[in-house]
Amino acid sequence: MAKKIILALIIIIITLFLAFTFLGNDSVNIYIDGENVSVTTNTLSGADTQSLNKDICDYTINVMNDTTTDITTYKSKISDICSYYGMDDVEINLDSSIGKNQIPVIVTVDGTSMLPTLQDGQNVLLNKSHDIKVGDIVVADSDEYGGIIKRVDEIDGTSIHLVSDNKNISYEYINGVLYEIKGISTWVDISDVGGVVIDY
Repeated sequence: MAKKIILALIIIIITLFLAFTFLGNDSVNIYIDGENVSVTTNTLSGADTQSLNKDICDYTINVMNDTTTDITTYKSKISDICSYYGMDDVEINLDSSIGKNQIPVIVTVDGTSMLPTLQDGQNVLLNKSHDIKVGDIVVADSDEYGGIIKRVDEIDGTSIHLVSDNKNISYEYINGVLYEIKGISTWVDISDVGGVVIDY
């Protein structure tokens, strides 16, 4: 009888050990494919996971459209959201179609200034990163032109010179005035770059 009680206690201890080992801390698993976000939450705290997952999805979608949020800021905010729901010391796992801890975004090309490389209406996959080098194609927010997709021509500290691939020049009359139509050449700050095009 004593052996059965000891065996039962050992089984209970092993079960508890495995439960804490495999369940561990609260965790949030996020997957982004550039357009969609999915979230699964494992919690021991009894948090309202449906509301939590919705808040994480909503925030993630906003991040994909915000040029200033990097992975560190992103995970910090997710941690804050989890804390609001009673999940402290949460493990945050971000995976995406381009790798772990990467934030992909799908962007649609508008215009012909990147011909022949990119076509008007074409979708491109963007890595939300400021790891930029000369020759990369980036999406940026220009004070002069608004949202643009251009090639990096030069880097001077935090200033990035962007140019169009389309070198054709045309002329067009608008309200009786002849205008020269040519590609963009402009400088932006690295903080205005939304990310690097990695697939098109």
